[in-house]
Amino acid sequence: MSAPSLAELCIVACSEAFRGNGEVVATGVGPVPRLAASLAKLTHSPELMMTDGEAYLVEQPVPIGPRGYDDRRKAGWLPFSRFFDSAVWTGRRHAMVTPTQIDRFGQINLSQLGGTHRQPKTQMLGVRGFPGNTIYHPNSFFFPSHTTRVFVAGEVDMVSGVGYNPAKRVPGGNYSGVDLRFIVTNLCVMDFGGEANAVRVVSLHPGVSFDDVQAATGFALVNAVAGETPLPTPEQLEIINQLDPHNIRASVIKDNPPARKAARERMTP
Repeated sequence: MSAPSLAELCIVACSEAFRGNGEVVATGVGPVPRLAASLAKLTHSPELMMTDGEAYLVEQPVPIGPRGYDDRRKAGWLPFSRFFDSAVWTGRRHAMVTPTQIDRFGQINLSQLGGTHRQPKTQMLGVRGFPGNTIYHPNSFFFPSHTTRVFVAGEVDMVSGVGYNPAKRVPGGNYSGVDLRFIVTNLCVMDFGGEANAVRVVSLHPGVSFDDVQAATGFALVNAVAGETPLPTPEQLEIINQLDPHNIRASVIKDNPPARKAARERMTP
């Protein structure tokens, strides 16, 4: 078996975000987060619930990519309307997503870039379900390219998801459900465990230093590095191959270098 790739290391790191979550719906949006949630269910957290992306809960994660057959092992019916009552509004969901920007408060943006709210320079998806998702249930994030254009100074260009910014709290509002957990990037793993929910670096990918991460971030980080991000095991790689038979994961990170590639090479935009 070839050496683990950076994408595979990130999948394993992202899967750890779901460890110990209990019986909640694990939602991974995008190839790496989805593979991570699936890997978590098949290894350390079998109690996780997953959907087929349509209207069913499944006993086994559904592989990604083209498939000419339907071998879903259905575990229950969960149509879109009931998904909100059963998972979203009750906090029984942990989603991992990839926004366009994030700031020091954990506020995220996938709506627009530059310009003004009335006339942005670049219009994107809109806020989608992020305002509700970020106040009702836990969320984590994956970013395939850790740069200052993503980890911005100040605030994101438009707040699409609620974070820990006290200036944005509406008097009388209930923010008890805001629970931002982990950030995984092509350089490191971070969390919001610093004072006043400051972003901390908790592990560095092989060949990356804290200074490398700080230089690629538009705001100050807390150095809480406990060690190096673990490489995937042969057993984890075998499961990932089964979940992603078309190797879609290789297209997520630019050039998808080996997990131990020099940091300065993987930081090239």
